[in-house]
Amino acid sequence: MILKTDCKHFPGDKPCKPNKLENKKCDDCEYYLPINFKILIIKLDAVGDVLRTTSILHALKLKYSESHVTWLTKKSAKDIFLNNTFVDNVLTFESYDLISRLSIETFDLLIHPDASPVSASLASLAKAKVKKGFGMNHLGQVTSFDNNAIEWLEMGAFDELKKKNKKTYQQIIHELAGLNFNKGDIIINLTDDELAFKNQFYATHNLQKYKTIIGLNTGASKRWQLKQWRFDGFKELISKLQKNKEVGILLFGGEDEEDRNSELKNLFPSLVDTGSKNSLRQFFALMDIPDIILTGDTLALHTATALKKKIICFFGPTSSAEIEDYGRIKKISPEMDCLVCYKPECDFNPNCMELISSDMIYEAIISEINNSPYTKCG
Repeated sequence: MILKTDCKHFPGDKPCKPNKLENKKCDDCEYYLPINFKILIIKLDAVGDVLRTTSILHALKLKYSESHVTWLTKKSAKDIFLNNTFVDNVLTFESYDLISRLSIETFDLLIHPDASPVSASLASLAKAKVKKGFGMNHLGQVTSFDNNAIEWLEMGAFDELKKKNKKTYQQIIHELAGLNFNKGDIIINLTDDELAFKNQFYATHNLQKYKTIIGLNTGASKRWQLKQWRFDGFKELISKLQKNKEVGILLFGGEDEEDRNSELKNLFPSLVDTGSKNSLRQFFALMDIPDIILTGDTLALHTATALKKKIICFFGPTSSAEIEDYGRIKKISPEMDCLVCYKPECDFNPNCMELISSDMIYEAIISEINNSPYTKCG
């Protein structure tokens, strides 16, 4: 038999890429790579959290250079891994054959950094010689596989520990997984088609006329009410920024922000709305246009970080300490004792987002404009 089914390129039900593109056969194929060390990463959601967890892949591949990596996530996050050479296979939570596959396939290492009962059961069900992170015990409760995960588990259980924490999410999950932490970047690798999509948008909207382009991400997760900055704050900020005719402003957001961005566009016709119905990868491509991005603690933050943008990020109910800044993120939060509350709603008056003034944001943006040598996109 000439077929080598242990090769990482073998898809099982169709020709592999070397065969399809170069008519290679297994008996004389220089691309043959046997699968010797298998790793399973389970991180289902949210999309932004899945994206920032890709930062462990650098250290993982450094420690296990010949490894084959499978990532299990939700369908909504699958496209994150497009054009990511560190991940060999992506499984989705919604797949009809997931449980049967996990009952058969074996791994050398499993990493599950999320203390979620849904994914913890999958981590315990999966077969792996070594497991890092969290699983589920016989009582149906989430538990840590070893001592490295206890700190993160306790932070999730006690808000006061979360508030005191000074470690970034990246440092925590590296320690949990037994990996050296060298500030590996979050990974987005845009494809040629995505770069063409970005450049077409840039040309269509005549963005080359601006010296600096600012991206305003006006939305945030619905889970915490005050991750989103107040509407009047954006109005005040845009009024200040538009006094400089060399500054262009792009609006970003999803379907939840469609009305908000439409209202801002009506108030300030020169704004460019990037649209609310872009695919995840189109959103990534368009986020590559601005020089500076203003956002809350949400998917846009992790996207901009992966794309190595200068970022102004405002914080209220969630932890700014957990955000790895990579030397590119300016963090803004008000002086309040109740920050990092992780409450879905707030009855404080004024609340944390009301205490973040447009002047605070404006001054941070102007500082970035004055201190950074930006080049035009396109």
